[in-house]
Amino acid sequence: MIDRLLALMPNSRLLNLLIFLATALIIGAALYMEHVMLLEPCGLCITQRVFVVLAGLVCLAAAIHNPAAKGRRNYAFGAAAMCVTGSYFAIRQIWLTYLPEDQVPACGPGFSYMLDNFPLMDTLNFLLRGDGNCAEVSWRFLGIFSIPELALMGFVALFALCMFQAFRQEA
Repeated sequence: MIDRLLALMPNSRLLNLLIFLATALIIGAALYMEHVMLLEPCGLCITQRVFVVLAGLVCLAAAIHNPAAKGRRNYAFGAAAMCVTGSYFAIRQIWLTYLPEDQVPACGPGFSYMLDNFPLMDTLNFLLRGDGNCAEVSWRFLGIFSIPELALMGFVALFALCMFQAFRQEA
């Protein structure tokens, strides 16, 4: 049964391209939420987007390069590392959303303001740590899942596909 399912999987080049397209779709959804639904992204949201883009670019490079088994494994591990790192930031944001109100960090200025007025290292520290803005849940999918919870599910799914790529047996 499992052999039949594995036989239905596309070859590694096509799967890498599909992973890249999935990351493009995720970023498209994030941009839709930002510009159409007018949901302002926080620092951790922006950081998670960066790691989605990086995972997608690694998979695009793998699709273009189409390496042999060892190279395919290296690309897959690289993309998987981006997924693990992005998952860390999604988990941190989820943790912030469930903190009691009196323990939520203070809100900072907006990201564009920080880019214009603060040193780059301070802005990066803000992006990586998050603030009170990251604890606010302004939208839920089906009334259940917050955006960082959806991001974590996306990172887990991408990670699973990357691990499949790393360990698949292909002629």
